[in-house]
Amino acid sequence: MGAEALPVTANYNNYCSGGEAPLVLGLQASALVDHVARVDWSLLDQLPGERGGSIPVAIEELEHILGEVKTHIISSPDDSLPMKTIAGGSVANTIRGLSAGFGISCGIIGACGDDEQGQLFVSNMSSHAVSLSRLRMKRGPTAQCVCLVDALGNRTMRPCLSSAVKLHPQADDLTREDFKGCKWLLLRYGIINLEVIQAAILIAKQEGLFVSMDLASFEMVRNFRSPLLQLLESGGIDLCFANEDEATELLRGTEGEQKADPEAALEFLAKHCRWAVVTLGPNGCVAKHGKEIVRVPAIGKAKAVDATGAGDLFASGFLYGLVKGLSLEECCKVGSCSGGSVIRSLGGEVTPENWQWMYKQMQTKGLTLPDIPK
Repeated sequence: MGAEALPVTANYNNYCSGGEAPLVLGLQASALVDHVARVDWSLLDQLPGERGGSIPVAIEELEHILGEVKTHIISSPDDSLPMKTIAGGSVANTIRGLSAGFGISCGIIGACGDDEQGQLFVSNMSSHAVSLSRLRMKRGPTAQCVCLVDALGNRTMRPCLSSAVKLHPQADDLTREDFKGCKWLLLRYGIINLEVIQAAILIAKQEGLFVSMDLASFEMVRNFRSPLLQLLESGGIDLCFANEDEATELLRGTEGEQKADPEAALEFLAKHCRWAVVTLGPNGCVAKHGKEIVRVPAIGKAKAVDATGAGDLFASGFLYGLVKGLSLEECCKVGSCSGGSVIRSLGGEVTPENWQWMYKQMQTKGLTLPDIPK
């Protein structure tokens, strides 16, 4: 499989907006397509690994799971399609939400395969006004992930990344020109892309960008804690997002299990980052900036149809607040509104109806609504 860059086609060039640099740049070393379906527990019981987590699989296993999904789907009147196939990945979810729901100029830097999944990723992200001028088109497969959602709305993910095209810092896939003029770099912790992450942080800091990092999954924290701690201790991470499981998993190996609770984890993260946020699912979130600590409850009473993307869209709202200069509490409230919007339907993409729901929630809370171009 060749990894050389392909000639940019005229069709692809239409998707790549040049000109002014995006305010927020998302680093996703491999473009990713999500296959999201609501399934019964019997399928989840067949899969190795813990339910609710994320474990990499080979392409053969991914295709096997997709085949099994057909006989285990739970239909719902809320969803017109039993399975949704959309551009995915934590960073893509966050910047798509920032662009589509909050009107913040966003771009993505990563690698995309020359296959059907790659075209789907390009089409989906560009339709939400995300700049793709920094997306490298390469020969090979695009990464995929099966997102299995149970009857309670919890999701179990099985990504296939090993054979997918990706960025390589040694191949000059990252340049200072990519980062010039941007204000924020968003990334997700992952051991498979550690060299790319380290290189991107170095360039971002040289160009004066803030860096935001999501902790990915409790398995990633558990299995690769040491390089994660090195990243945090380097001082290059300005904002860190963690859910409750990730935060407590991080703390268990550093300060003793007896202190492994969200508040203690928040204090630990805040030692290394200017902003630290721990999301608590239906219990809202806690955040710290400097000496200020806030706790904000979850917004809305809706039952979670699918938790996929909840943390990613929380990050969209929180970052919108930071960009607009809102207070820490207001940032958390906007994050809670946007995180609540995505769990109301299947997949990590917010529907137009649920954006409207979010705007109403923001209005009720006295938060300034984004100025979305018509």
